Amino acid sequence: MNLEARKISLIQEFLRIDNEIIISALENFLHKNKSDFFEQNLNPLSLDVLNPEIDQALEEE
Repeated sequence: MNLEARKISLIQEFLRIDNEIIISALENFLHKNKSDFFEQNLNPLSLDVLNPEIDQALEEE
């Protein structure tokens, strides 16, 4: 099953849920995992990259 089919299947299963506790638990799970994934893949900018971006932002004001 490809990713698109899995997503559709997941949404269909989610729409069948009528228990608010389960929906809240799924919301919390999704939020935590998205946050964890973001933190694991967060890379600091080097000064060579950061300074030109700051300069450009100041010019755009």
